[in-house]
Amino acid sequence: MHPGFLAILKALKSHGIQVGMTTGGRGIGQDLAASTASAGLDSVSVSIDGLASTHDELRGSGAFGDALGAIAAFQKAGVFVAVNTQINRTNQGELEALLERLIEAGVRAWQIALTVPMGRAADRPEILLQPYDLAELFPRLAEMKRRCDEASVRLWPGNNIGYFGPYEEVLRGQMPLGHCYSCGAGLSTLGIEADGSVKGCPSLPSEAWVGGNLREHTLLDLWERALPLRYVRDRGTSDLWGFCETCYYAEECRGGCTWTAFSLFSWAGNNPYCHHRVLELSRRGLRERVEREAPPPGQPFDVGKFRLILEPLGSISSPSRSNEEAT
Repeated sequence: MHPGFLAILKALKSHGIQVGMTTGGRGIGQDLAASTASAGLDSVSVSIDGLASTHDELRGSGAFGDALGAIAAFQKAGVFVAVNTQINRTNQGELEALLERLIEAGVRAWQIALTVPMGRAADRPEILLQPYDLAELFPRLAEMKRRCDEASVRLWPGNNIGYFGPYEEVLRGQMPLGHCYSCGAGLSTLGIEADGSVKGCPSLPSEAWVGGNLREHTLLDLWERALPLRYVRDRGTSDLWGFCETCYYAEECRGGCTWTAFSLFSWAGNNPYCHHRVLELSRRGLRERVEREAPPPGQPFDVGKFRLILEPLGSISSPSRSNEEAT
């Protein structure tokens, strides 16, 4: 979309930077794919959130065909092609079929993540997985990981797929620690917005998490001194709350994905989308449910207001069936 896109790509490559791109595939034909390859694009990840009708429901009419067309164009141009998929209640039933479609298309890697209630997703709370849905999802993810290995497709779980459940070694055995670790925002990643604003993770809401602007400060100064970028580096177990505060893995996990927790509660440090947590609560005959109380105001990267409800396992999803709440 930006007229200087290829010039920016070439400039990055001239400084020895590996460049990847994430795209929905709209407007990408063979000529543009070839131009990005000539400019040095190392890899591309195409967003596909389900089979044709589901993907088009989530991303707009014709989006699925555009995505497949982009995959074919980049493959022909010699660019490494991956796919990224958000998992939610709209597409959770067709993940295995989607994987087979990706294998058929020659995709070489598949990144998966849970849909987080930010931006447009916060406008549609009914599509969000509930925390207790992870009990059924994770055994399926483990089987899909084995299918990926058979097909030589690298499965890459996003940072909000976790944590410390019985399938960690299957899903993350290839990682240095062999399991998930704490949030990487401002620790191993950062995000730079179009206006030069810098935050620890490109997914984090901007208003609360921008540490400064490159027009006013050097990147090194922001990295070392800006408190929003230092949050994950500096936080300890005293910053946790709710279940995470008392968890066996608190010291190592430290609340997991900052983006997920903050998007729900506007307060990081308590993440109900955790496989270990779901199983522990299930053993106590309990489950957690998130419920939206207020919609987002309609700004970029904005979030709504959710509450967390603890209720007996097997409850009918109703606001009246709660026995403990945290907002």
